[in-house]
Amino acid sequence: MASISNLVKEALTTGYLTVSAENKLRSLLRTKYPSEDLIAFMELQQAAMNGWVKQESRELLNRQQNSPCYFN
Repeated sequence: MASISNLVKEALTTGYLTVSAENKLRSLLRTKYPSEDLIAFMELQQAAMNGWVKQESRELLNRQQNSPCYFN
C-alpha cells in the first residue's frame, strides 16, 4: 500500500495530484501514520497553495463550472 510520503513525492515530482491519489491520501490520513508523513502532507499543501502542484479535482470542477449551460 502506498504511503502518504510516496504519494506526496509523486505529486511533487510530476507537479500533478490525481483524483485517485487524493482519495488515497484521504484514506491514509484517517489512519495512524508517522510524523514524516504529516510533514510530507504539509509540504504538498504548501506546494498546491503556491501553484507548484495542480490538482486534477480542481481542474475538473473549474471545467464543470465554466461550461455553458443551455436550457430549452
